[in-house]
Amino acid sequence: MKKHKHVKLGEIIEPRREKALPKKFPELPFIGLEQVEAHTMKLLGTVPATAMRSTSNRFYAGDLLYGRLRPYLNKICKPTFDGLCSTEFIVLPKTEGIDLNFLKYRLNARDFVSFATHLNAGDRPRVDFDQISSFDFFLPSYLDQRRIVAKIEELFSDLDKGIANLQTAREQLKVYRQALLKHAFEGKLTAQWREKNKDKLETTEALLQRIQNERARRYQQQLADWEANNKQGSKPKPPKILPPLTKEELAELPVLPKGWAWEKVGNISFLVTDGTHLKPQYTNSGVPFLSVKNVRPGKILDLDIKYISQEQHASYINRCKPETKDILYTKVGATYGYAAINNLEYEFSIYVSLCLIKYPHRLILPKFFEACLNSNLIYKQAQNRVKGIGRPDLHLEEIQEFYFPICSQLEQDQIAQQIESRLSVVDQLEQTITTSLQQAETLRQSILKKAFSGQLVPQDPNDEPASVLLARIQAEKAAQSCEKERT
Repeated sequence: MKKHKHVKLGEIIEPRREKALPKKFPELPFIGLEQVEAHTMKLLGTVPATAMRSTSNRFYAGDLLYGRLRPYLNKICKPTFDGLCSTEFIVLPKTEGIDLNFLKYRLNARDFVSFATHLNAGDRPRVDFDQISSFDFFLPSYLDQRRIVAKIEELFSDLDKGIANLQTAREQLKVYRQALLKHAFEGKLTAQWREKNKDKLETTEALLQRIQNERARRYQQQLADWEANNKQGSKPKPPKILPPLTKEELAELPVLPKGWAWEKVGNISFLVTDGTHLKPQYTNSGVPFLSVKNVRPGKILDLDIKYISQEQHASYINRCKPETKDILYTKVGATYGYAAINNLEYEFSIYVSLCLIKYPHRLILPKFFEACLNSNLIYKQAQNRVKGIGRPDLHLEEIQEFYFPICSQLEQDQIAQQIESRLSVVDQLEQTITTSLQQAETLRQSILKKAFSGQLVPQDPNDEPASVLLARIQAEKAAQSCEKERT
């Protein structure tokens, strides 16, 4: 570290502050924050400047763009072309004696991200160059910067190949998962089992009749409870019977095995509803309140849960009361179409972004129901029925209309067992891949830490000392300042 110099960021570089109106540069590409991938320094693409209206920052090929909004996302890129960018970027230009690739990696290191992240708080924290300019680090000689960059890129190249292989494996597991579910709910997974046990299987006609009987029995019980309670609250409504599938609808669906049938979700459920449409008043403690972020395929994530008062909860469950073995189904936003069985051991309320499905779980097995709702068979129907572009939304009426494959309880159980057995192996493999990817990111940061503490490459005693480099940079900045004052 003898030839390294302790410096502050503002001592070695000044941001480019050139502004431009997009309409005056219609031929140039534009980069917004959404075009830069968080943490990876990858530029995902550009949009035409003509699509923008607001004043933008001007950058030139080789400049470094640093995203100052939500610095914990660490959005950095180094375009190889001229263009315009959002004013949420700080533009750092080519500077004598500074390798901007070195600076790019330096700003990508964990210690700088932590430094910038803790400068401001709030939902939309934003940093200015005057704030990050005080970041203190060791500056190597220019040739040492180049050697460090070359070594980082060599090691990162090998690391990226390993990461790409892991990501490919993860995608292949996703394909396998959906192929398994497709075979399961088209009756192919249990074809041999069904042939061996055909004399033991209840007909779907008999099963569907028992489901309708159970729906009617539940309604009569609700009606009796309402009358016993002096008819307080709304009178229970009889179960709605949706029209059967038409020949045209059936023609669009896979052909099911003998003994199976298609039925609409609304006709095999007691209730398809959603959570409160009112914005709750959150509390520090109280009754858990779940939303779309808490449900993933086959899982309820009881982390980062918000809370509401007991009074709010009491009013919400009059309309929507989640109970054990009910299904929660995401219906709003980018993560619509995820189903999970309620296996939580405590009471909670849900937001409008979640659908609640109550059904006769003695007749339709929960694991069978959940797995089918998470299959592409149902998800493709959701895609065709979802409304809205910016914020997709599945209406309850559309969820009730989902076409659902029904088979005997014995076969449902067999399907659920086979899916669980095979997917448990997939889950283990996915967890191994996730752990390996996390280790890869740790290794990436370890490489950067070694690079910027002088441990990655040996120093050359013949290099110009960084102190001399810094003196030249400061002299150049002083000369430019004088030039600006004269003009």
